[in-house]
Amino acid sequence: MTGVASINSHIVEALYVEALVLSDAARGGFDALRDTPPSRVHAVHAVASEAMPDRPVCPEDVEVTCEALRTATRVMHCLAWLLNHRAWFAGDISAAQLRRHGRLISHFPASDPVVVSRLPDDLADLVQQSERLYARIQRLETAWRSDRPALPGALDRLRDRLAHG
Repeated sequence: MTGVASINSHIVEALYVEALVLSDAARGGFDALRDTPPSRVHAVHAVASEAMPDRPVCPEDVEVTCEALRTATRVMHCLAWLLNHRAWFAGDISAAQLRRHGRLISHFPASDPVVVSRLPDDLADLVQQSERLYARIQRLETAWRSDRPALPGALDRLRDRLAHG
């Protein structure tokens, strides 16, 4: 793992800072959308929680809420991957622990372009930034995993120990 030129601690730190900023911006943006009085999401939640608990929620509001969750989850997966790699570069976890716990989900669901097009421009941009960040980290992971030679399995190590005493 130490010979991989595609990733280093400086890249991980820069991406980590970017992911933290993006996480905070996305949370703030979706919170602001939900808390804005003219927001359909806010109106539906206010009505549903007070006057009409059985009132169905508008599908567009559910879509926006799902997109907020999807965006936050995407960024959190990036942060988890980056934290694992920061720990490995700092010597806090072993290479085996990083291989076991440091994987990124390979096929994270993409955002629905129709839903994103309905979001305010600043939120749509944050969603797209989160997708680009995830794609960059996916490329780093792919390069990192392909540059490493495969380690021998447990049986190979046991056979080697038995053969050499």
